[in-house]
Amino acid sequence: MIPEYWKEFISKNDMIGKDFEIPETNDLSELGADIKILNEKDIIDEATNFYPGLAVSKDGYLPVGSCLAGNGDPYFINTNDGPAGPLYRIYHDSVDEDGYDKDDAVEIVLKNYEDILTYSSNS
Repeated sequence: MIPEYWKEFISKNDMIGKDFEIPETNDLSELGADIKILNEKDIIDEATNFYPGLAVSKDGYLPVGSCLAGNGDPYFINTNDGPAGPLYRIYHDSVDEDGYDKDDAVEIVLKNYEDILTYSSNS
């Protein structure tokens, strides 16, 4: 379920459980982001037991970060993008058992998920 390239990226950079704060000016969705990177167990749990993961995983979205800002919108990569693809925010209130409208529910936060390293809050 979790691509090797993601496992290698977070392991090599010691990211599991670390916080990353992306300012509004650097977030392509212009909201800003405060993200905690999930471990493998939590990724699988979010993807298989909770929305929006349950609804969007069929389209390749994989939850990789939780929101620390209080809005509860998780952060995703899309396995269809391959290595160095975008980091997405998926609005939890725009997704349910009936599905979702990608245009309303999904926003790109970073063009390349590897850019998150620039925003470490754990320095």
